Amino acid sequence: MSAVQAANTDNAAAPTLYAQLGGEAAVDAAVDRFYAKVLADARVKDFFEGVDMVRQSAMQKEFLTFAFGGPVTYSGQDMRSAHAHLVEEKGLSDMHFDAIVEHLGATLREMGVEENLIAQVAAVAESVREPVLNR
Repeated sequence: MSAVQAANTDNAAAPTLYAQLGGEAAVDAAVDRFYAKVLADARVKDFFEGVDMVRQSAMQKEFLTFAFGGPVTYSGQDMRSAHAHLVEEKGLSDMHFDAIVEHLGATLREMGVEENLIAQVAAVAESVREPVLNR
């Protein structure tokens, strides 16, 4: 079972990762802060050249809400399809993926999220590494 599936498994005994992080307001704030970091990082900012960042942020919020067990059904492309052109045309690699995970963790730390929750978020990110990198 992937971390995304695990986060979405109904478990009455424990709140979802989404709820533990603070729900919609927290995910919205985290994504906005996260993309500010990403777009300022020379390692990864070129992947977002020409991208509609309002749409990108909305899709990211939807995906993370879904992945963390929140009340939404993800309607975007699967991770492999969504990122295949970045692998083929721009050389998206582990180094870039690591930078994204780094920014996600730093964003959550700035927001005061507990390390155990950050580790769970990192596990969700790691669960999509292979398809994102088209492997």
